[in-house]
Amino acid sequence: MTASPDNYQQLSADYQIIESAIHFLEENFQRQPELKEIALSTGLSEFYFQRTFTHWVGISPKRFLQFLTKESAKEHLIGSSVLEATYSVGLSSPGRLHDLFIHTEAVTPGQYKGRGAGLSIRYGFHPTPFGEALLGLTERGICHLAFVQDERETSLATLKSNWPHAAFLEDSQTTGSLVEPIFSIGKNPLPLSLFLSGTNFQLKVWEALLSIPQGSLATYEQIAETIGSPRAQRAVGTALSRNPIAFLIPCHRVIHKLGDFGNYRWGTARKKALLGWETALTSSPAILHHQTEYS
Repeated sequence: MTASPDNYQQLSADYQIIESAIHFLEENFQRQPELKEIALSTGLSEFYFQRTFTHWVGISPKRFLQFLTKESAKEHLIGSSVLEATYSVGLSSPGRLHDLFIHTEAVTPGQYKGRGAGLSIRYGFHPTPFGEALLGLTERGICHLAFVQDERETSLATLKSNWPHAAFLEDSQTTGSLVEPIFSIGKNPLPLSLFLSGTNFQLKVWEALLSIPQGSLATYEQIAETIGSPRAQRAVGTALSRNPIAFLIPCHRVIHKLGDFGNYRWGTARKKALLGWETALTSSPAILHHQTEYS
């Protein structure tokens, strides 16, 4: 059964269980807790927790726990030469996120200064495998994708603050048609267009992120070197924190060079869930079909 809004509603609910477990593992991974203890931390039985976790992420809690260690994270770091090689291809080529094609277009300097004047943005809240998300869409592409951290009103206020002079229309039917192509792994990839507004430096950073292959990681230093500003590591971090399009522009794939996962705008637990999920997908082809279904 192909993924549907109902499937994503269930996956979104399951994510709350996964996030709770990850918070527990973040605090206790050094002593490698057993399955029973992890399950108890979520209030579930061992059987139901194991089943839910494995179905959601595609790997067992034990394997996911191994992934959360620094050494495992280090193994997923790509070399700067690889990043430079993929980045040099340019954004006119398909971006690598599952088998989706991503084309990006930036606002003009005049549009950036106008901050959305004359622009219409349709938006909607939708369940995803990583919790509820807010998606904003213009005629020229997706301009906003954010996981809801607190209240819907807070997330919507952030979207509106990024485009203060735009006209907004709630249209979940239109934006909902993009949720499955974004979060599923389909046989027929749907081209996606992103419409970005940011400084020249931020755009360079976000473009570089699109070149990090799924299942791999890069460091702040590697990103800075790739965009030709090797000393701008702190500025790279700031640009990541202002990324307006979660998941599609994969700032979750950037970690510290020592293997520490670092912060994430939408929560460190969600960052680890994203990385563990992507690692499972790239390490086992059998999981690819499994992730598009929920029984």
